[in-house]
This record gives sequence, structure tokens and C-alpha cells, in this order.
Amino acid sequence: MGDHCGVRAGRDHRLGAGSEDAIKASLNVDTATIGLLLAGGTVGAILGLLASTPVLHWLGSRRSVAGTLLLIAVSMTVLGLAVLLGSVPLAAVAFVLIGLGIGTLDVLINVEGSAVEQAAGQTLMPMMHAAWSIGVAAGSGTGAACAALGITSSAQFIGEAVVVAAAAVGTAPGIPRGGRAGSPAGQPPQDRGAKLRLWLRGWLDWRLLLIGVVMLGVELGEGSANNWLTLAVRNNRGQTAAVAALFFTAFAAAEALTRICAGPVVDRLGRVRTVRVTTALGIIGVVLFILAGNPWIGLAGVLLWAVGVSMGFPLGMSAAAESGPDPAARVSVVASIGYFANLAGPPVIGLLAQSVGLLNALWLIAALFVAAFAAAGSLGPPRGRA
Repeated sequence: MGDHCGVRAGRDHRLGAGSEDAIKASLNVDTATIGLLLAGGTVGAILGLLASTPVLHWLGSRRSVAGTLLLIAVSMTVLGLAVLLGSVPLAAVAFVLIGLGIGTLDVLINVEGSAVEQAAGQTLMPMMHAAWSIGVAAGSGTGAACAALGITSSAQFIGEAVVVAAAAVGTAPGIPRGGRAGSPAGQPPQDRGAKLRLWLRGWLDWRLLLIGVVMLGVELGEGSANNWLTLAVRNNRGQTAAVAALFFTAFAAAEALTRICAGPVVDRLGRVRTVRVTTALGIIGVVLFILAGNPWIGLAGVLLWAVGVSMGFPLGMSAAAESGPDPAARVSVVASIGYFANLAGPPVIGLLAQSVGLLNALWLIAALFVAAFAAAGSLGPPRGRA
């Protein structure tokens, strides 16, 4: 399951280095149109979050995960054909469907990951989510390699679709047939209306909403780093583009390494203290990056910033899945909040930067790290559970 969490890289709609430019040239459209196409992927992802719970109830774990992967593969093939034919409407449909598949899969694999974690009796979710950074690197590297070798973007997308389809076929036998969202033992199965009401009640559950606050803080910090870190290093710290790229590489590597090594730490400290420690380090890191004039101190701040964003999402997913009945519905609620922060946070930072400057705008990240620290108690085990 861990490797499939790399699909979460699609949340940022990264098709690989240079792919957006290749699509722009092939479709003969301007930058604004590319932005609208990417927005279609975002809309699809949000719809996928909403669809994930009924899909899991309807198809069960094995068929829903495999089917969603196949949907992504088919959609990528459609995108490849759209680029080949120069069809903007077909590309728009493909982007929405890709987002739909990724949004749905994000919830499904986190529910499955939580089930594996509970069965193993140890913390595994952070290591699974480390594959996100690996997925980003693999996607960007594939796009860069295809561009260097002169491989067209349509061929790249179709080739990647074959890989995703093979992953669907290869992983399906290892996933249980049943769902993770059934009714508790001894209770009759719920109809669709009851399941919908249970999902809606999740938005009124104070514990889920507090988990969402943790997700909000760390995901805004992560999304803002993805979008603004290199620009801040270049324009506000006077570094070259190469140095700025190294700063972001250090951020991604530190986040992935923290997640890979975090399991035993979480088992020893517990989720609450782990998130409090990491978010506290994140606060220190952002403050150092904003205030430090020395590039080495700024780099140390970036590394601590990465540690700060590393644990809130995976541990929040685990906590949400274990917080009550119907884990898919509960994961969908907190994932929606995380998506919102990751997608809406960078534009908010941009708007603030126009008024107060980019470095001063980053104080918002520090403030939300403080909020995540304060809400970390919601990640503890449910009342009555050891």
C-alpha cells in the first residue's frame, strides 16, 4: 500500500517537468487556458473526495482501488490522445477525470493504509506517505527525461497510463474484497441515506474538525513551500535559480526522510506529542527562514519547516479513520480540509505578498502551525481505547 500513496502527488496535478509547456504548445493555447485545465483537475479531485465513500460502500476495497486506478489510466490515455489531436475540450474532460480518480483514490488508499496499520499494531502511515515525495520526484524526473529524449507528451501520458494500469492489475489481489466502511458488528447494514447522513454528521464532529485544523496548518505550510519557497530564495534572499532549486530539493528530501524514519518515534511518543514536536519545529523553521539573513541559517529553517509539515497529514488520516464508524466518510472529511488548505493556501499567500511582501506573508504559515500545535490533542486515541 505504501507505494500507492505516491499517487497523492497528483493532488498538485504535476504531470512532470515541462509537461504543461508541452501541452500548451500542442493544444496551441495560452497560459490562462492551461490554468483553467488545471483547475478542472482540482474540481475533479474535490468531486472524487465526495464520491469516495459511496464508491467504497458499493464496490468494496479491492474493486474500488483497482477500478479507480484504471480510471486514472484511461483518463491519462484520453489526455494523450487530446494532446495528439490538439483537442482542448477532450483535454478538459481528461483533466477532470484524472482529478476525479486521484481524489477518490486518495481517500481509498488512506482507509486501506489505516487498516493495515491497525492490523500491524505499529505506525506505518508516515512511511506510506513518504511515497508522495518519491512520486513527485519520479513524475518530474520522467517528464524531464522525456523532454530531453524528444519523447512527445502524448506518448509520455499513454506510456504512464500503461504503468498505472499494470499497477492496478498487480496490486488488486493483495487488497481484501470487503469494504472498510461497514456497519459495526451486530448492527444491520445502513442504507445509502443513512450513510449520507453519517458523512454529513462528520462535518459537525468537533474531533474531526480539530483534526482538520491540524491538516489545515500543515497542508498550507506544504503547499506554500511547493509554490513560493524557490521564489522567496531567489527574490528575497538574492540566490541563484540553482541554489533556490537546491533549497526546495532539501525541503522535499527532509519531509520524505522524516516520514520514512518516523514510525518508531510515533510508537514511542504517540501521535499527539509527535505532531506537537514537529509543528513546534516547523514554527521555528519558518521564523528562521523569514528572519535569517544568512543562507545557511535559512537552509536550516527550511529543513525544520519540512519536518513541521511532515507528520500532520499521515497521522491525521490515521486518527480520522479510527475516530468512529465508517472510516471512509471520516477520512473524506479531513482530506477535504487538507485539500482546501493545499489548494487555497498558496493563492492566499500570493495575495498577502502583494500587500506586505512575500517573506512577511509567510508569517501566516507560522500562525497556522501554532493552530495545528494547539489542536494536536484531537489526534489521540478515541475515548475508551487503549
